[in-house]
Amino acid sequence: MSIRGIFPIDNWNFQSESILTDLPPEDFALLTAHKTEQLYSKGEIIFREAAYPAGIFYIIEGKVKKYKVDKEGRVHIIYVANQGDIIGYHAILSEDRYPDSAAALEKSKIAFIPKEDFLITIQQSPVLNKRLLKTLSHEFAVLANSISVFAQKSVRERLALQLIVLREKYKVNFQPGMPVEINISRDDLANIVGTARERAVRILTEFKEAGILETKGRTIIVHDVNQLIKIANYK
Repeated sequence: MSIRGIFPIDNWNFQSESILTDLPPEDFALLTAHKTEQLYSKGEIIFREAAYPAGIFYIIEGKVKKYKVDKEGRVHIIYVANQGDIIGYHAILSEDRYPDSAAALEKSKIAFIPKEDFLITIQQSPVLNKRLLKTLSHEFAVLANSISVFAQKSVRERLALQLIVLREKYKVNFQPGMPVEINISRDDLANIVGTARERAVRILTEFKEAGILETKGRTIIVHDVNQLIKIANYK
């Protein structure tokens, strides 16, 4: 079932997949004239914070974590980008360096579109321009929600919330009643939630004992998303 009627999932997902959907053929051809594709293994770096952008990245298959590393070396995952998402374009639009880093969360196929082609297409495509503005506005709202949650919610509530969001991202050919397998390391999950690995594991165990989910190695299978929604306590 869709959870949109009981949880505002769109408040937690970027919508950059809509940028290229049904783009006018001439605009799409201009944008992708020199694109290349590359396979990334789990953990492989796509771009690093403070580097100058050479282009944008389109996720054909897989998932990517966008993250920052603090002065103590702690990783803070800002967002998990999914298949169909575009990343790396903010730095080009702001004419600045990358504000964060990106790495493959799992084996991923990613297309690279050179900066020059992206900028030329923006200049010539009113449709792409309009979509970028809409997407940037939505992404700002998503990040504002994330900041609010970190300031106001307990670790238990944040973990429940992120499991709800990740469950949506890991749906593949989903049919009502099908289990959704979230394949993520405990370190990455803890870095998304903003807590220590040990604490994340302890809360997962509590959820498991309550029958909310089960674990198989690093895989998490949510059985009762309604309970997670109650725990997340988000309105």
